[in-house]
Amino acid sequence: MDPIYKIPLSVLVVIHTADLHVLLIKRADAEDYWQSVTGAKDHAQESFETTAVREVAEETGIDARASGCELQDWGLENVYEIYPRWRHRYAPGVIRNTEHLFGLRVPAGTRITLSPREHTDYQWLSWREAAQACASPSNAEACLLLPRFARAAATLPK
Repeated sequence: MDPIYKIPLSVLVVIHTADLHVLLIKRADAEDYWQSVTGAKDHAQESFETTAVREVAEETGIDARASGCELQDWGLENVYEIYPRWRHRYAPGVIRNTEHLFGLRVPAGTRITLSPREHTDYQWLSWREAAQACASPSNAEACLLLPRFARAAATLPK
């Protein structure tokens, strides 16, 4: 049986409330590693939006399409080098990942149900505090972009 490798195309979803508090989740497989929801496409034809909705549900229990939630494609991508400790998950020779960014506004008090094999804890922080707490530089940068994208979403017609 051939090994199944992760596809180096993923999403990062900054989950936040209207007052710009950001949900961070703590990885189970890394000491003190706080992050937003991330995850790779299941297959090459899966859209980034479908990946985002699936990963949010798997990692937090949130239905991104539920009433009161608003998923926003930020139209940005990060290309970064995969950390050496996680390269074994990818096909031999794959060292870079392309990550597509989304924001997900949720109502304050949204219930979080973590996947215990992936994450052990969560916290809500202001967008600035979240940026400081993120282990990944690209995740920190996404938190710092949140006010700009949240303002833009608020001015769009519904």
